[in-house]
Amino acid sequence: MPTIAERRAAFRKLHESGCFVIPNPWDIGTARYLAHLGFKALATTSAGFAFSRGRADNAVPRDEVIAHVAELVAATDLPVNADFENGFAHEPGEVAQNVRLCAQTGVAGLSIEDSTGNAAAPLYPLDQARARIRAARDALDRNAPDVMLVGRAECFLVGRPDLTETIARLQAYAAAGADCLYAPGLRKRDDIAAVVAAVAPRPVNVLVGGPVGLTVADLTDLGVRRVSVGGALARAAWAGFIGAATELAQHGTFGALGNATPHAELNAFFR
Repeated sequence: MPTIAERRAAFRKLHESGCFVIPNPWDIGTARYLAHLGFKALATTSAGFAFSRGRADNAVPRDEVIAHVAELVAATDLPVNADFENGFAHEPGEVAQNVRLCAQTGVAGLSIEDSTGNAAAPLYPLDQARARIRAARDALDRNAPDVMLVGRAECFLVGRPDLTETIARLQAYAAAGADCLYAPGLRKRDDIAAVVAAVAPRPVNVLVGGPVGLTVADLTDLGVRRVSVGGALARAAWAGFIGAATELAQHGTFGALGNATPHAELNAFFR
């Protein structure tokens, strides 16, 4: 079993060259199965975990999220990146306190986004957003300097799909100490390439939540360092469940259950 320090070092190494996929489990079982498939690192998903708790995305309290992160860190030998949403606070000082708590779980990385949760003003003003990243960086430097900090610009997810603003925010977060940059919602090759060039040499994470006409090889060619899928794997699992349950409720038939993974196979895997 590698130590936390070894996992964090391995995680940083993954960001130095090439491109890797960092899939998003939402519980211990999915984490262990993804590790079994040979992935080199994992990332939590706020949406996938929230749905498993019967809640909407971004509606799970901080302490439950931290406990979940700790559970996934302990589930495998792989480095784990925490989707730490907006740091569960508005003010930089409180973000710093929460980042310190998250780092204590043993994560190898954590992300802080710039969305406020307020539809009327969905993004923090740039100065405040920058200060929040700086506070997170300072907290890590004091308590867990080997943890990678991911700065997220949520422009495309909150109805402000402005590439110029997105790049300006990502550059500000890099200057404030973010090790990796992430703008979920990018879909076009040119936009992705522009972001990669604008924040170089910092690594860029690209989210792929569905068919976009791009492969991992394509993203590698664009200079992307890592690819995550957010809540997409969880939503794919929900699609199977909803389809089978709906058939049973509406038709009283069991056809979709024929697609289920055999009990013996799963039981043998987890034994």
